[in-house]
Amino acid sequence: VRGLCGTFNGDQRDDFTTPEGDVEPGVAAFANAFRAAGACPALGPGLPEPCEAFPGSRELAEAACAVLMGAAFQ
Repeated sequence: VRGLCGTFNGDQRDDFTTPEGDVEPGVAAFANAFRAAGACPALGPGLPEPCEAFPGSRELAEAACAVLMGAAFQ
């Protein structure tokens, strides 16, 4: 199993393996390897802060995490 979620082989050093078999050292280059050309802009060297880019994201994320951290998942 290999893809955006890693390789699931217990070796974190190869979790950023691209579809071409290269191991990328950073998140942006790894994510860009899976990007469909023209579908969205390429990530730069620094990752954007999602809560600044999308107003209201923090509240939605906290609400979703509250469900996962709740009694049903303990």
